[in-house]
Amino acid sequence: MKRVICSVAAAALLLSCSVNKPLSTNTMTTKETGKAWVNHTNIYEVNVRQYTPEGTFNAFAKHLPRLKEMGVQTIWFMPITPIAQKNKKGSLGSQYAAADYTAINPEFGTLADWKALVKQAHDMGFKVIIDWVANHTGWDHVWTKSHPDFYEKDPATKDFKIASGMDDIIELDYKNPAMRQAMIDAMKYWITDSGIDGFRCDLASWVEVDFWIQAANELNKVKPLFWLGEFDPLENPEYMQVFDAAYSWKWMHKTKAFYQEHQGVAGLDSLLQQYQQAPGMQAWFTTNHDENTWNGTEYEKYGDAAPALAVFSCTWPGLPLVYSGQELPNRKRLEFFEKDPIDWKEENQLAPFYKTLLTLHHNHPALNGSAKLATVERIHTAQDNQVLAYVRRFENRQVFTVLNLSNQPVTFQVPAGAVKGSLKEVFHQVNHNFDQHHSLELKPWQYLVYAD
Repeated sequence: MKRVICSVAAAALLLSCSVNKPLSTNTMTTKETGKAWVNHTNIYEVNVRQYTPEGTFNAFAKHLPRLKEMGVQTIWFMPITPIAQKNKKGSLGSQYAAADYTAINPEFGTLADWKALVKQAHDMGFKVIIDWVANHTGWDHVWTKSHPDFYEKDPATKDFKIASGMDDIIELDYKNPAMRQAMIDAMKYWITDSGIDGFRCDLASWVEVDFWIQAANELNKVKPLFWLGEFDPLENPEYMQVFDAAYSWKWMHKTKAFYQEHQGVAGLDSLLQQYQQAPGMQAWFTTNHDENTWNGTEYEKYGDAAPALAVFSCTWPGLPLVYSGQELPNRKRLEFFEKDPIDWKEENQLAPFYKTLLTLHHNHPALNGSAKLATVERIHTAQDNQVLAYVRRFENRQVFTVLNLSNQPVTFQVPAGAVKGSLKEVFHQVNHNFDQHHSLELKPWQYLVYAD
C-alpha cells in the first residue's frame, strides 16, 4: 500500500518542539471549534459483528445503559458499510473492505436501525463516531463500476491495483480531484443524515495529509467533528494539523517488550518524553480490534501488567480507548472474518474498575487530555526502575498516579512537596495525607490513584 509520509515536514515539526513547549493539535483549539468535550472524553470501540449473538445494531442498543453506567462517553463503531464480496476473506469478509460508502451493512440491520441507535445514544449523552476507511475499498465497491478512474491501476495487469499484502482490497487514486470530493461527500452524508460526531480514520497516514486538511475544512463547517487518526504522531506529526488525537503505537509496542523482556521503567520514561514533545493528544490503549485478533489479547501481551497499563491509559495526558469486552475481561482472540461472539457474563468483573477510571478521567479537571491545559510531572523516586509515578495538575487540583511495573513488591518515599495535601485513593476510598506521610508500599503490578 502507498505510505505517504512527508518526512521533511515531519522532521521540521519535531525539531520545532521542546518538552516545555509542545505543539498544538490543530490550527484551532478544541475550545475554539466547539469541541471542548473532546479533551475529557473516552472512546469505546464497538465490534458490532462480535458484540452479540445477533450481531446487529438493535442487539447492541440493549448494552447502552450498561455502557452509560460504566462511564463511556464516545462510542466508536467499526465500519458500518456493506462488505465487498469479490475476493473477500473468510465467510463474512473484512469490515474494512467497503462495497459502498453510503449504505449500511445488512449484516447489522437497516439504515433506520442505525439512525435509531444514533438517536438513542445521543439522547443518553453519548457521542458517536464511525470508522472511515479512506485508503482503499473492496473489489466490487460501487465506484469500480461507476467511476473506475477513482482507482490506481496495476501497470502490468491494467486492472485495479491490489493493496500490498491485502488482496481483498484495492487502492484509491488521491491524485483524482473528483474522487477526493466524492469521498468528502460520502463522509458528509453520515454527518447530515444520521448526525454522527466524528470519525476514526483507518490508516490515516496512508492517505495524503492534504486530503485530510481538505476534508476537515469542509466537514467541520457542517458541525465541529472529533477526528481520531490511526497513526502515531511521533512518526507523522504533520497529520496533527487535522486530527485531535492519534494512536500511541510506539508505546503499545514498547510496553509489550517491557513486559515480555523484563525491561526497566527507564525505557518507558524515554518514550514518554518523546510523546510529550509530539503535537496533539494520544489515544492510549491495551488492545483494539487489530491487536486482539492478530497479535494477542492484552493478557497475552502484557500479562499481569495489563490492569496497571489500563490505569496509565486513563491518567496520562491523552484519551483512553477501551475495546469491546475488556470489561469482562475478554481473554480470547476474536475472529476477524467469521462470526465469533463475545461471551458476555451476567456480571462484568472489570466494569467497576473501568467505571472508576473513565468517570475520573471525564470529571476531574486535572485529567484533561491536553497536557497544555492540565500539566503532567513525573515524580522520581529511589525505585524509578520499578515505579512509574506522576502527578497531573490543573490550577489547585491534582491527581497522583503510582504504578508498580514490576513483579516484586516495592516500598518507596514520595519526595516531600511533590504531592500536597490529603487525597483519596479512588479504588479503595482511603485518604492519604501527603504532607505528613510520604511512604507508599505496593504489591507486584499494583496501581494506586489519588485524587482530591
